[in-house]
Amino acid sequence: MPEPCARTSRLPAWLPWFIGRLGYGLLTAWVISLVVFIATQALPSDPARVILGPEAPLESVLTLREQLGLNRPILVQYLSWLGQVLRGDLGISLDSNQPVASIIFSRFGNTLALLAGVLVLVVPLALSIGVSLALRRDSRLDRFGLSALIFLKATPGFLLAIGLVLLFSMPQVNLLPAVSILDPDKALWQQLEYLLLPIFALSLSSLPYLARMVRASMIEALDSDYVSAARLRGIAEWRIVWRHTLPNALVPAIQGVALTLRTLIGGALLAEVIFSYPGIGTQLNSAIQMRDLPLVQGVVLVITLGVVLINLIADLLTVLLTPKLRTARRATLIQRNRRGIQSWWRRPAAKAP
Repeated sequence: MPEPCARTSRLPAWLPWFIGRLGYGLLTAWVISLVVFIATQALPSDPARVILGPEAPLESVLTLREQLGLNRPILVQYLSWLGQVLRGDLGISLDSNQPVASIIFSRFGNTLALLAGVLVLVVPLALSIGVSLALRRDSRLDRFGLSALIFLKATPGFLLAIGLVLLFSMPQVNLLPAVSILDPDKALWQQLEYLLLPIFALSLSSLPYLARMVRASMIEALDSDYVSAARLRGIAEWRIVWRHTLPNALVPAIQGVALTLRTLIGGALLAEVIFSYPGIGTQLNSAIQMRDLPLVQGVVLVITLGVVLINLIADLLTVLLTPKLRTARRATLIQRNRRGIQSWWRRPAAKAP
């Protein structure tokens, strides 16, 4: 009697790993939401007092606190807020009395446009610089390029922003507007000149890390055995670089782009405040000043979910573009090494009894 054929799963081998990463991301978002909720409750001023003003009588303040539910225990308030979030309701703004979700997403497109502009500028530039420096390793150009990247990395972002304002927006020059005040009656693409300075400032802050990562991964790929074998077979150098080396060097760069984008989110919040750009950053800053707790909590939650989504997409692309991980029984992601390039190993499957 022939032995039965072994069952083969139709599910991708990396799916259990991806589900684990998704659960870890959601757990991270929950922990951050809890910390932010407790931190906003610990702010020194009373939201009810801020809404009514300093001259409001105590009875009115206590009545408003009861109406807003601020007199309940923090745990009860958090569970109530979390239940609203799970139903898709981020609450009502204490300042404008409008839904928090509508306030956030009215500015969300502006912040996305800013981040997209930075990525469109930074990614091709970082790839070009990283590949050029790797091909000219230890040359004068390589040393000069690395020194310039280290200098940009060491310069605080707000100093870069101020320097760009002084360079392009002085009355003697006046090439670009120093303040990004958008006209709500015009489309965003009709006001691109107001995005240029924030995009340049964020690009200068984000370029060094990604360019150095591309250079490091290109050098590692150029020193690999398959590149040496290709050279021994007489394959042209340009073909080795573009057909063999660069595709393998781009896989670690995906994680670099994800890390750059996560850093950009924080940098964009600061750049929006510096340039008065109407995005999520200025909205968050205004909400903190007004002690608008539901809006602060909603903005932080949306940013956290965005970071979790970026991590998931980057990890999934890395697995799908790496055959060893795509066909592995279990793809387990380990800690980044000192050069920022991630490596993986395959865990052997347990033998059937």
